[in-house]
Amino acid sequence: MNHLIAPSILAADFANLQRDIEMINKSEADWIHVDIMDGVFVPNISFGFPVVEAVNKHAQKPLDVHLMIVDPDRYLQQFKNAGAANITVHLEACTHLHRTIQSIKQLGCKAGVAVNPHTSVQLLDDIIADIDMVLIMSVNPGFGGQHFIPNTLKKIKELKTLSTERNPDLLIEIDGGVSLNNAAQLLEAGANVLVAGNFVFSANDQVKVISELKNLA
Repeated sequence: MNHLIAPSILAADFANLQRDIEMINKSEADWIHVDIMDGVFVPNISFGFPVVEAVNKHAQKPLDVHLMIVDPDRYLQQFKNAGAANITVHLEACTHLHRTIQSIKQLGCKAGVAVNPHTSVQLLDDIIADIDMVLIMSVNPGFGGQHFIPNTLKKIKELKTLSTERNPDLLIEIDGGVSLNNAAQLLEAGANVLVAGNFVFSANDQVKVISELKNLA
């Protein structure tokens, strides 16, 4: 499959959010990545349901919602109602991960599992056949603009091997420090969804940068 690009609105201009959503709409981006942080699971707070609903009102691309929160099961229905097409929860935050994944799928959303930089992808062995996507954090979650962790490439390759037989259609998403400096390496290692925040929104020509990421060989 051709790889997907999901600009992260965590790096958008919140005072001009509609403008930035419309930029993504007219670009070659595939999804809009929405980071939800609760100040507990990660040391930062982003935004909640009213902002997701506002984004969805203007979005013409699916919302890829990444829950960096404790006890995500409490809010799955609300995020679906707010417009989420994909819902990704953290392995580290879910006591009963299989149940959580079932709940997401019952809502009609793609179900993803995220892993922090210190978490081995081998821990996904028992769940990999049941999920649509794995999000590998290539920075420590909580803040944008961090430097890419090189060990991510090894984890992508391990996950690709793990998924080849039991879930060949698995989406492997990378979030953190993605740019044109490393995107080709990430795709070569086996990634097929790239999240880009600061790299996109700090560019003078954001639509062009998204196009360049999308059209990498």
